[in-house]
Order: sequence, then structure tokens, then C-alpha cells
Amino acid sequence: MVNEHPKHIIAVSAYVTNDNGEVLLVKTHWRSDTWEAPGGQVEVGEPLDEAVYREILEETGIVVRPLGITGIYYNVTKHILSVIFKAEYVSGELKIQPEEIKEAKFVKLTEINIEQFITRPHMRSRTLDAMKSVNFIPYETWEVSPYNLLGRLE
Repeated sequence: MVNEHPKHIIAVSAYVTNDNGEVLLVKTHWRSDTWEAPGGQVEVGEPLDEAVYREILEETGIVVRPLGITGIYYNVTKHILSVIFKAEYVSGELKIQPEEIKEAKFVKLTEINIEQFITRPHMRSRTLDAMKSVNFIPYETWEVSPYNLLGRLE
């Protein structure tokens, strides 16, 4: 048996709220049956909080400030580890990246109406966790030669 290194995709997304308490949702071309939190794949060597900032800016034109991690989820079928953040709107107007995003909008999302928007159960579960979260999982970015703490969210 050959010893193989595990290969997983790491993805990030964020539950982003604006000053009106509305949540930023996107609809992608390849999952057009559901709305979802914006996000995408983390690039090699990229800190997770920077990845979620970059992905949301690229996809929607919105600048966010990641506040913390609300959950970590694993898709065993596609080998995707998803890290979900809560983030706040900082600036920008909605301007979608048409190659990836069909639509984007801010929605008054509640536990009662969530199924009208987020139709996939695993995405709904993450969104509800983020919606209800008041505490965050600590997250640190380090360089280790020499040891240098680059950032921390908690």
C-alpha cells in the first residue's frame, strides 16, 4: 500500500450582515437551485480570514471585516473542509462577478423564511449556526520559522 498524502479542499464563506440586519446571499451558476453565503476556495498559503475577505470582494464587490469562525463542516463526498465566518459589511456596492455568480442580494433572513432561500440542508445548517452564534472559535495565523503570530480572531 502506497502512503499517500491526504488531499482536501479548504473552502471559506461568511454570514455577512449589513447595518439593516440583512444577510448577503449569492446564487452561483453551478448551484442555481439555492442561495448561499458567499465564499470559495482558499489558495495555498493563504490565511483563512484573508481568503474569506478576498472571495467576498471578488464575487460581490463588498468589503467585509471577518469577526470570527462560527463553525467547521466537512463534506465527505467531495473532500471539502468548510470554515464558516461571521463578518460585517464595511463598504461597497453589490457588483457580481458574472463568471461565477448569477445573483447577489441582501435579504432579511430568519429561521422562519430560511428555507425559501437556502434549499440545500447542509448549507442551511451552517447558516443557522452562524445566525445563532454569539461566540467564536479562536483562529490564529502563524509563521513558524521564526515564530511570528500574524493574526488572531476570537
